[in-house]
Formats: sequence, C-alpha cells, structure tokens
Amino acid sequence: MWKSDDWKDYELLDTSDGERLERWKNIILIRPDPQIIWHGVRSHPAWKNYSARYHRASSGGGHWEYKNVSPSLINEGWNISYKDLTFRVRPTGFKHTGIFPEQAVNWDFITQKIQAAVTSRDVSVLNLFAYTGGATLACARAGASVCHVDASKGMVSWAKENAALSGLKEARIRYIVDDCKKFLEREIRRGHKYDALIMDPPSYGRGPSGELWRLEDDIDDLIKLCACLISDDPLFVLVNSYTTGLSASTVGYLLQLRFLSQFGGYVSAEEIGIPVTSTGGVLPAGASARWVK
Repeated sequence: MWKSDDWKDYELLDTSDGERLERWKNIILIRPDPQIIWHGVRSHPAWKNYSARYHRASSGGGHWEYKNVSPSLINEGWNISYKDLTFRVRPTGFKHTGIFPEQAVNWDFITQKIQAAVTSRDVSVLNLFAYTGGATLACARAGASVCHVDASKGMVSWAKENAALSGLKEARIRYIVDDCKKFLEREIRRGHKYDALIMDPPSYGRGPSGELWRLEDDIDDLIKLCACLISDDPLFVLVNSYTTGLSASTVGYLLQLRFLSQFGGYVSAEEIGIPVTSTGGVLPAGASARWVK
C-alpha cells in the first residue's frame, strides 16, 4: 500500500462505525466513510469535542452539525498546507472538503518524476477530472506546464484559489471547464501531445448531454484516448480510482494493455491509504496505478 504519511496539517485521528475522526489543522471534523465497517472503542476525546459533524440523510445528501465552532468559519473555510502547497478547506453539502488527503502520496510521486526531468527538458502535463487542483499544483510547483480540465466551473475556480494561496497564480497552468472525454477527443484532432497524464475520475458522472455514465463502463475508453495523446518522450501516466469494483490491479492491467505494450516501461498499482493515529493501522482510501517510461 502507498501511504500518505507525511502530513502535518491533516491527521486521521480515529475510525469507527462508518465514520472518520479527522484533524484539519485546528478543526476537528467527523465525516462518514463506507469503508469503515468495524466497531471502534471511540476513546479519543475529540469524538465528543468536535468542531463539525456531517450527518447523512436517508433520502440522499445530508447536513453539517456545528459544535464548538462558528458555522461561518466552517462555511467560509480555512487554509491547510502540505509541504509547500496550500489549500482552502471548505466542507460541502456532500461531506467533501475540497481535499483528498490520501492523494498526497501521489503528489510526492509526481513531484519526484517532474523535478528529475525538468533539469534537461520541458514537461507538459494533462490533468483530467482535476477537481480543486492538488495534482495540478504539485506538477506546477515541480516545474511543469499543466492543462487542468474539470467539468465543474466551481471546482476550477477553487483550483485557481488554491494556486494563488500556493504562490502559483502566475504558474504555467491552463484551466479548462469541459467534459473530459470530449476534451480528449478534440485534443487528438488538434494533434496535441503531453509528457504526463493524470486522471482522477469519479465513480459516477454525467456526460455533456446529461447522460449518466459509470466509470467501470468508460475507463478503458478514456485510457485508450489518453494513449493517443502521449508524447514521444513521456514520463508517466497516473490513474486513480475510488470505485469499489475497480481494484488497483484492474486499473494497473488497463495501463499495461494501453501503455506497456505500446511504449514499454513498467506499471505499478497499489491501494492508497492514510495512517490512523489511534490504532497505528492504515485506512484504505482508493487505488492508484502508475505507468512509468
């Protein structure tokens, strides 16, 4: 398992009965997590002394309960840092905060690969389903130019906010609000190429005409399109999955089919996880596969 174990401003304090107890700098949140199927002892005092707790509604969605903190602080958000990157944490109506802390292990991988390459060449990166820009900022900080694509205008605006907070407002980042598959098809027609590709798709989504799609049905097509955009001197391809039916080895096999046979290199795939302070264990939080030339 690849572990995101180098955080200072984030800490997974405890897990129990479908919930995470988390410290986001000096704010304590309790959020639901379907992976947490075990019964914990809940001995940590923060279980009773939290800042905000998300309650899921039986009809879908949910709401935040506030305790020992001003609701305006939670709604307006606050800043946290990972190494030399800074992000705005802002809890949403769907339990998310704008940051997936388990992805830090991939930000470190991205940084290492790009920094080693930019000493002798330019590096261009395409980041699809780019959300609030964690991977985008890691690439830009390491010295790459980045094309950041997400279908949500609000998420792209949030990514720009994070870039400014990280001192990367003037970095070589091109922000695109678009359907990722349609964007890939247009980039192929334009003949554009990228040295590295990152894809972090949701489990479910809607196409440009509002049609529903499932990642299991579309991921192979997306990866095939990505293979058409790889440069003659590529660095890596990184694909993340939070979909239960797509294991790390499954996503890794897709990369083997579409990249290893055509370009050589090697593929590695693992679950990603976050250490749990109270138990010393690691909470699985998705899967990642990497192809490296």
